[in-house]
Amino acid sequence: MSYNCSIDGVGLGKLLNTRQIKRMVSSYVGENKEFARQYLCGELEVELTPQGTLAERIRAGGAGIPAFYTATGFGTAIQHGGTPIKHTTDGATEIAAPPREVRTFNGRDYVMETSITGDYALIKAWKADELGNLMFKASANNFNAPMATAGKITIVEAEEIVPVGELSPSEIHIPGIHVHRIVKGSKYEKRIEKVTVRNDDESHADLPPAMQKRIKIIRRAAREFKDGMYANLGIGMPMLASNYIEPGTIVHLQSENGILGLGPFPLQSQVDPDLINAGKETVTVLPGGSFFSSDTSFAMIRSSRLDLTILGGMEVSQTGDLANWIIPGKMVKGMGGAMDLVSAANTKVVVTMDHNDKSGHPKILEKCSLPLTGVGCVNRIITDKCVFDVVPGKGLLLRELAKGVTVEDVRSSTGCNFDVAADVAETY
Repeated sequence: MSYNCSIDGVGLGKLLNTRQIKRMVSSYVGENKEFARQYLCGELEVELTPQGTLAERIRAGGAGIPAFYTATGFGTAIQHGGTPIKHTTDGATEIAAPPREVRTFNGRDYVMETSITGDYALIKAWKADELGNLMFKASANNFNAPMATAGKITIVEAEEIVPVGELSPSEIHIPGIHVHRIVKGSKYEKRIEKVTVRNDDESHADLPPAMQKRIKIIRRAAREFKDGMYANLGIGMPMLASNYIEPGTIVHLQSENGILGLGPFPLQSQVDPDLINAGKETVTVLPGGSFFSSDTSFAMIRSSRLDLTILGGMEVSQTGDLANWIIPGKMVKGMGGAMDLVSAANTKVVVTMDHNDKSGHPKILEKCSLPLTGVGCVNRIITDKCVFDVVPGKGLLLRELAKGVTVEDVRSSTGCNFDVAADVAETY
């Protein structure tokens, strides 16, 4: 059980290469090509689980709770089952995920998820004392904290082991009652998957057309930010929107791996391998920021503490269904935290994406053809051509046009009907 399988040849990637992993319970395949290959070729069982659900299943296991209900995944393949856990060599489904039990509470539907425990929990800590009390550094808290409680035997590799009493009780993240063994690492190579730094002198004039199109979408998405707002930005294009927040506007950015108060990407001299976002990119934290575990992070998300989430999409339907995590048999990235983010009842969901795919086919459709991330969850769609609002019970309303785009241009490149606002105009 792990959020992902690291990268090729590193960490769990080494066990993957030597065929020592039978099944992964994960949320994100990401850039590990061997992980994706083994899964699609039927060599590896993969139980894909929404990131917040995975964190809560682990936390519940450590708390002695056998099961719980969550809105995450309702109406999707998580609820209905059928997603391949294991393929045959010819791409058919050999083992399929089972359907979930469903119950309704206070008029809203939820799926039941069972808890997870492990025979062993392998944990990485910054500091440990001789009683097993643990401290994590910056964003390295993430899944370490809940997993430390959910193992029958918890083994900790610590960068530093200190005498009892040296750690202040208020600094301890995991009490020693959960820890069985401590190992002091002899050599550390903290690899960073995506060293991302900012260049204050960067110009957009020399960017290729595809990137300039993305910048146009990003700039428009940045107008969604309001002063004092709490927001989560998805991997890729949505995250870049933070670079265009209006001066004087304060936005508190949250990252699923346990950060509140994200700052800009660091300068090269500020890069810290213990300070990364959910997209594995190096980041900074603003004054007043905080760090916490993944289960606490998703508790914020599920309870609608966030005002806004912006994320990418492969397809969006005219009723606001979203698909963005898998192309069956071809591409599997995993849902990561997207299913949790779009299931928050009172969080505005904005999708940023190209209006059409590389072949010119519409990505906004009457009905999504790909497995869903969420049902009726999207409030606004921002593309390189226009801005749509999803009006409950009615469908899409064309709100804004990009410069040089007409209503007829949008009609000819959109795969469903829509209404046009009386005051629609070119705005970005």
